[in-house]
Amino acid sequence: MLRVAIFPGSFDPFTKGHEAIVEEALRLVDRVVIAIGHNTAKRGLLSVEARRALIERVYANEPRVEVSIYMTLTGDEARRLGATTIIRSVRNTQDFEYERTMERANREVFPELRTVMLFPSKEVEHISSSLVRELRAFGHPVDSLLPEGIKLEEYIRD
Repeated sequence: MLRVAIFPGSFDPFTKGHEAIVEEALRLVDRVVIAIGHNTAKRGLLSVEARRALIERVYANEPRVEVSIYMTLTGDEARRLGATTIIRSVRNTQDFEYERTMERANREVFPELRTVMLFPSKEVEHISSSLVRELRAFGHPVDSLLPEGIKLEEYIRD
């Protein structure tokens, strides 16, 4: 049986930290679906379509990684995709507390799903989408925080 995991998030933008978590997840499961949550009430740095394009470019040569966009509960998207595992990244105690609360809620509603919390390496644990957006807003370069070959300006909406 194919082991499928969903890695949900906004990924605005997708960073080296996210990439490291996907690499770790691929050591545990056969397929990872990077699921971009789409909140129509939020205007992000990148459109949801641009986020998808960026991530698909990163994994163009990795058939075990897919990208989906969803507007439902993560558990509902996991079911739709045939995933049994939710991958979450935990960088600090605040992340842990939040993710633990979400895990409990998900287990109540979706008892067949298991959440696996992965910890990024020290080289990327400081990288977040928020950091990338803030540095960029103040005119600082961010390419070193993004996956190899990704130029954020190619994906910025007008």
